[in-house]
Amino acid sequence: MSRIRLLPDIVASQVAAGEVVERPASVVKELVENSIDAGACKVEIMIRRGGISLVRVADDGCGMDRDDALLSLERHATSKIRSAADLKAIETLGFRGEALPSIASISRFRLTTREPNAIAGTEIIVNGGKIDIVRDGGEAPGTQVEVRSLFYNLPARRKFLRSENTESRNIEHQIHLQAIGHPQTGFTLLRDNRLVFQLPATAMLSDRVRDLYGSELLERLIQLGGNASAKIQISGLVGQAGLSRQTRAQQLIFVNGRAIESGLITSAIREGYHTALMKGQYPVTFLFLDLDPGAVDVNVHPAKREVRFRDPSGVHEAIVRCVQETLERGRTEWQEKFRAPIIAAKSAATETKSPEIPYRELPHLAGGVGDASRTPAAFTPPAPVILSPGAGVDHPGSRRQTVPPTEAIPQQFQIIGVLNKLYVLMENADGLVLVDQHAAHERILFEELRRRMEEQGVPTQKLLLPQTFDLPPRDADWIERNMSILQKMGIGIETFGLNTFKIDSLPAFLDASDPTQFMRKVIDDLKSVSNSSSALRLGEEMIAKTVCRHAVKANDPLRYPEVEKMIRDLLDCELPYCCPHGRPTMIQISHAELEKKFGRKT
Repeated sequence: MSRIRLLPDIVASQVAAGEVVERPASVVKELVENSIDAGACKVEIMIRRGGISLVRVADDGCGMDRDDALLSLERHATSKIRSAADLKAIETLGFRGEALPSIASISRFRLTTREPNAIAGTEIIVNGGKIDIVRDGGEAPGTQVEVRSLFYNLPARRKFLRSENTESRNIEHQIHLQAIGHPQTGFTLLRDNRLVFQLPATAMLSDRVRDLYGSELLERLIQLGGNASAKIQISGLVGQAGLSRQTRAQQLIFVNGRAIESGLITSAIREGYHTALMKGQYPVTFLFLDLDPGAVDVNVHPAKREVRFRDPSGVHEAIVRCVQETLERGRTEWQEKFRAPIIAAKSAATETKSPEIPYRELPHLAGGVGDASRTPAAFTPPAPVILSPGAGVDHPGSRRQTVPPTEAIPQQFQIIGVLNKLYVLMENADGLVLVDQHAAHERILFEELRRRMEEQGVPTQKLLLPQTFDLPPRDADWIERNMSILQKMGIGIETFGLNTFKIDSLPAFLDASDPTQFMRKVIDDLKSVSNSSSALRLGEEMIAKTVCRHAVKANDPLRYPEVEKMIRDLLDCELPYCCPHGRPTMIQISHAELEKKFGRKT
């Protein structure tokens, strides 16, 4: 007796459904994608009991005639590809021809559809994969699909579903993805006959983000821009430095309009933020990647959640560069608020006055740093401070030079004082600014030390006893190919036999009790970074730890000229709004917020 046999069509459809339909949200995803591919301007989704009892998706797309409607329920039937060559350049969201027959095989299924100019439409009712009724229908132009009693004939699958609330949340998330990816389409969601949201069609992504997430989040997003690549177009919105989440829930990625999950793109976004992001935090991202359909393979995952790129390193580099340029542009916009005068009317004498600042002491300190023996003098708030990137006295190793007053670019704000010997209080055109002196000094020292390393190399210190260690073949091959990068980082390493290496020196500022363990960690970090990144980028974690020990601490007293110079140096940094660990250096409290707190504005 033969042990190998063909599966019945019903069983084969249920097996295929196990790949396509994981939960009610999978049904919603497939049906909404079909609606978008059909050119729908409006899509209405209704669910009951988390989609287990009912999922209904209605659209105003192109619709189908009776023959096409019947054929759409056959396995591997699709209007979106014709030959194997089409698989190399998929331009639609759905293409496999498995969604409708798979869904119909595990539910009580009803399809009604009508073309815009047709007198009558078509209604098809399917139970568990068997067509029961085919008749004329009188629905509006477009297509409507009802899926009832999901997994009613597969109790083993049904018992693995979560609570109705959890399944509903998954459906809402799926519709959020489709709504963000296709703002030109209007979406309506009803849950148990209650309106959850109604999103009108819009031409702007920012309008759709505001509708879904609120204007408060939108105000903290920056429009992605920059010359990414001739073959790759990158657009969307990313959060300002300092805006992050503990999960990737708001890190949305779209490739040619398709919502995907990609470790490659996630790591590129993180590298683009680099020291502007706290460890363990994820940036808020609405990133759209548009490239030649032939350069991306979307046929690598049953649920089409993942894709594969023909040139992954090129995609990685384009995203890193685009995010970096966007944050740089955000820095310029951020600095504008410190260039606007606080007082609208300035006398001509004040405007022509030299930018040199007379000495004033902050309220908690009359002596110098570390001098606690002197009694603090009474503090008089200074006049509005006019700063320029070059004004003031340079400290040794500073990259800024003194600029004559005639060349100074005004940066006007008023230093009010210091709170709790940690937070510098300032007033600018927008309201009150609090500066964390430790985080600010960390950022200044970090960028100064990084600049020196890139220009002069890293000072090294010889080990008392050289250390040797062995590596797996792949890691050993990677070190041999990147030996020059490691040496430029100040790590004295050389080959010492097959898959064995010797370390005889490390960066002078590094305190590594176990050089070999340190090297293994460096290798893991370096392997995750792109080849064309700055060779010293990977050593910046060491720099960040070093400057943290040497930066001004809380309760360290500072004189007024020192605070004034620290603020000016901070504003000259590449990423002034966060420390090397991603913590904010400054917090802005607007006039509107203050008025609301004091009941002046409701």
